[in-house]
Amino acid sequence: MLYKYDGTGEKCPLPLVKMRVILKKMKQGDTFLIQISDKGSIKDIPKLLTKQGYQFTEQYISQHVVQIMINTL
Repeated sequence: MLYKYDGTGEKCPLPLVKMRVILKKMKQGDTFLIQISDKGSIKDIPKLLTKQGYQFTEQYISQHVVQIMINTL
């Protein structure tokens, strides 16, 4: 299943909290695309994902918006 969340314009910790809720729903083989623009979220979300062992990629899709793709194995 593909989950998407557009957190652009939302301030930390809201994108982080919503991401954690979706991560709990995910099953093996699912993908989650999250877009964020808040500097705190851009810094904190990858740290949390790395700490929890998720595989993810980050990509700037505009000057201030980062898209993170999270895959479950």
